[in-house]
Amino acid sequence: MTWKPWLVMRSLAAFPMCSWHSNTTVSGSPTDVLALLTEPDAIARWAPVPFEVLALDGTRLESGSRARVAGRLAGRSVEFDVDVLRASHERFELVAQGPICIDVKYRVRPTGAASEVEASIAVEGRGLFGRTLAKATEALLAGGALRMSLERLAREVRPALAA
Repeated sequence: MTWKPWLVMRSLAAFPMCSWHSNTTVSGSPTDVLALLTEPDAIARWAPVPFEVLALDGTRLESGSRARVAGRLAGRSVEFDVDVLRASHERFELVAQGPICIDVKYRVRPTGAASEVEASIAVEGRGLFGRTLAKATEALLAGGALRMSLERLAREVRPALAA
């Protein structure tokens, strides 16, 4: 077997994308849920990772909007460019590009007086730092961060309904 440096470099370039899924039932309409999925101050309260919005096109996340956010992952300060791919009455999808790529999708369906929320997050790291950060993010998600985030989202909907 001969050593192929191009193969080694290619294998170090990208870490395979890993995905996590979770779902919950929220006492509120899909409109109530999507309002919290697209409002930056609300997102900061239930998101799995604390962050700060550095720049945002508009006041809410909507289809086609862009944002720049900063936070900490694995003890490191990181920044991401966020592109909102879709913000509709039943779906919210975005991609955050930084040292890692994070693909986020929410699907919201009415179930009587409540809503079923399905969430998925896929993470991909490129390069040595990206792969290390992706592994740390994967550990966070494997530890239940997505599930806990949905639980916080559900708690956020209840006070919003009472107001």
